[in-house]
Amino acid sequence: MLMKEELFHLGVKALIINDNRILILKTNPEELKGDKTVHWDLPGGRVKKGDDIETTLRKEVKEELGIEDIEIVGHFDSFISNLKIPTDNGYVGLALIVYICKIKNDSKIKLSFEHTEYKWASIDEAKKLLIYKYPESFIKKLSLIKI
Repeated sequence: MLMKEELFHLGVKALIINDNRILILKTNPEELKGDKTVHWDLPGGRVKKGDDIETTLRKEVKEELGIEDIEIVGHFDSFISNLKIPTDNGYVGLALIVYICKIKNDSKIKLSFEHTEYKWASIDEAKKLLIYKYPESFIKKLSLIKI
């Protein structure tokens, strides 16, 4: 029997905003599965069995940035990513939920092996750099951010 529904993994992302800038991370090609194209991303990861969304978001920010003290302000957007995820049974879609978050001004960022660099990008720069992974609907919505 042929299944018509597409399978998805659920990911959660932190849109960390500080001083009119968004924290973005450059992927490490050695750690990418499937498509090895280096691109800019937001901190976050996929929700694992038994975890909830907030737990996943906090765990991923701690893992990727070394920051434990994060304030989850609220939901920003939900959508299907431009990228597909390779699994043992072929590729699956990636549904992402993005939350606006804040960290303390004096937070020290310590990147994990998953990323090679980070930058605090202006909204216009972030829109250009995130277009590879994020759909146009999300990119347009970034313009609506009132900080």
